[in-house]
Amino acid sequence: MFIAQELRQKNIAEYLLYMWQIEDTIRAFGCSLPRIRREYIDRFDYSEEQKEEEADWFGNLIRMMNEEGCRERGHLQINRITLQLLVELHVQLLESPKFPFYNSAYYKVLPFIVELRGRGADKQENEIETCMNLLYGVMMLRLQKKAVSPDTEHAVKEISTFIGMLSDYYKKDKEEGLKFE
Repeated sequence: MFIAQELRQKNIAEYLLYMWQIEDTIRAFGCSLPRIRREYIDRFDYSEEQKEEEADWFGNLIRMMNEEGCRERGHLQINRITLQLLVELHVQLLESPKFPFYNSAYYKVLPFIVELRGRGADKQENEIETCMNLLYGVMMLRLQKKAVSPDTEHAVKEISTFIGMLSDYYKKDKEEGLKFE
C-alpha cells in the first residue's frame, strides 16, 4: 500500500506494473490473508499500525479479486481502468499536433509492438497494454534471474523510454492539465 501510493504519485506505469505484481503475489499466497500477513507483510520493517494498514489493503484487494473473478488470472478493475486512462491519453497525444516528440517516440517503438503481436501476443489488446505486458514479463524474468536476449533488452529499453514519456505526460496532465489543441 505504501509503495503503491508513492508510485501512483510519481510514475503511473511503474504503479501499474507494481499492482500487477501485487496481484500475482496475492495469487502466489493462495489469496490467503493470514499467509500474506505472516509470510510477506511481517518481513517489512513496518510498525504494527503500518502492518495492520497493509493487511487491510491486501484484504480489500483479495476481496475485489474474488468478487471480480480474477483469483487465477486477469487484472482488477481498478488496474484495468488505470491502463485505460493511459490508453486514452496515448490516443490524445497521438492525435494532437502539439506533441511531436511523443509521436516520434511512438513510431520508434511501433515495430517492436508489431513484432510482439506477431509472436502471439493477444491481438485484441491495445498497444499500450502490449508494451506494459512486455515490461512486466521481462521484470518477472529478471526477478527469476533468467536470461533476456539482447534483442529483447533493446526492445525493453526503447519501450521503457516511450512508456516513461507517456507516464510523464500523465503526471503533467493530472497536475497542470495538458492542452491538446
